[in-house]
Amino acid sequence: MLDYDKEAGVYDATRGGEPRAEAAAGAVLGLIPDRPGRLLDLACGTGIVTRRLAAARPALRVTGADRAPGMARMAAARLPGAVVLADSRRLPFPDATFDAVTTVWLLHLAPGPAEVRAIVAECARVLRPGGVYVTTVDKAAAHDVGSDIDAVLADRPRRPAPDAAADVTAHARDSGLSPAGQAAFVGRGQGRSPRSTIADLRRGWFTLLRAGDPRIEELSGRLAALPDQDRPRPDPRFGVLAFSKP
Repeated sequence: MLDYDKEAGVYDATRGGEPRAEAAAGAVLGLIPDRPGRLLDLACGTGIVTRRLAAARPALRVTGADRAPGMARMAAARLPGAVVLADSRRLPFPDATFDAVTTVWLLHLAPGPAEVRAIVAECARVLRPGGVYVTTVDKAAAHDVGSDIDAVLADRPRRPAPDAAADVTAHARDSGLSPAGQAAFVGRGQGRSPRSTIADLRRGWFTLLRAGDPRIEELSGRLAALPDQDRPRPDPRFGVLAFSKP
């Protein structure tokens, strides 16, 4: 797991920056009714998406929450007075506080299904009746775009995806939520190149390949043999699901 306090300063630059944030915010807002109310952007990170949600919907009172102090500080600079420190599994809000809750790139970080279930349950708890929960799903799978890089990485060890769409839908149903729509957006500027993938391997982004694992250098060697070392392959396409609370 990455240290998100340390990652905060470079997070936006290494994750597609404003173009990706614009695409993500647009997809999320397309699933949220355009009416006054309160929105919680949980695991808001640096606030790069949260700020866009607030700017696009002036009638919504937007709150950002993140458990990493470094991320929360950056988000607070973008949304002064509207960001809190919070654990997504134990939110510091009463029942039925928000008209919408969003989790953009959160569920894939959970250690396993129990944690995802707890997060979804908390999102459902703080939703008002008629509210909408919107979340990204299948993040890791979105990066498999059928490129030569994917062919090299095909046999790498993988953990089960905690944010698999079918599993998230099951957790949502268990928490009393009903499917209410879906969307997708392109992760602009996030297409992998062989050289950037080698760097990601060595810095531990592929979580089941720990530092010192000989497979890292084996895969790096095969990636280094690919043509066009700095040419990004196609961008990933991320999925988004919405659920409503009766």
